[in-house]
Amino acid sequence: MLRSLYSGVSGMRGFQTKLDVIGNNIANVNTVGFKAGRVMFKDILSQTVAGATPSADGATGGVNAKQVGLGVALSAIDTLHTPGSAMTTNYPTDLRIDGDGFFAVKATEEQEEPFLTRAGNFSFDANNQLVTADGMFVVDSAGDIIDLDDLGTVTAYSISNSGEIITTDDTGATNNSGVFIGVVKVPNPAGLEKIGGNLYRGTGNSNSEQAVADLLGVANDAETGTGAIVTGQVEMSNVDLTAEFTEMIVAQRGFQANSRIITTSDQILQEVVNLKN
Repeated sequence: MLRSLYSGVSGMRGFQTKLDVIGNNIANVNTVGFKAGRVMFKDILSQTVAGATPSADGATGGVNAKQVGLGVALSAIDTLHTPGSAMTTNYPTDLRIDGDGFFAVKATEEQEEPFLTRAGNFSFDANNQLVTADGMFVVDSAGDIIDLDDLGTVTAYSISNSGEIITTDDTGATNNSGVFIGVVKVPNPAGLEKIGGNLYRGTGNSNSEQAVADLLGVANDAETGTGAIVTGQVEMSNVDLTAEFTEMIVAQRGFQANSRIITTSDQILQEVVNLKN
């Protein structure tokens, strides 16, 4: 069979995957804390028709190798952890990290390794515990659930740029609670695994030497490089619609070009079959 036939098939598969990633990016253009994906390609191992012939004595020139490429394969599907735009809500438990870092959340209090998220649309539930929109617990810098009832009599509260909860009691006195919203900065954010629900899970390629729980710290820390927390704002998706639609056109034309390769290869095979006539 013609090598070009299989090269065209590999190209169509690659551009189909690219269209899948682009479609997911566009679908999540208004998802809080969403990070866009990007597809990169690489060529498949080439078939060597003739090896290189070096010059033996310098009297004659060397001859380069002759190789035929066998198509394309996926090199990587990257997650681009660039900042998204800020949407101001003026809601006191809406939080945005202005810089690097992730919020840490747990499904249960007993969960050892927290999940990570950039979506800061939090709220206090009926038990005065800080939770996500899906009811997961937001943990502090010590890995514990944040509960206003543990901070004494609280009539009002605010959150500083370091993530500390500032409370006001029934006498009107303002107190520093000493409870900081936990922020995690991983060495390689692109190595995190998406698990849905705006959540990420640590992998051996995102934080190989330390567990996620051991990376918990506070915001606005110059030593660890975590960004400051901005209250009353949430981080929106970093999807650029202009770039996505441009890449969609490129992927569509690439898919069409590879389908034409298959059509042309099929026509050549038909001519070969008709040689016996």
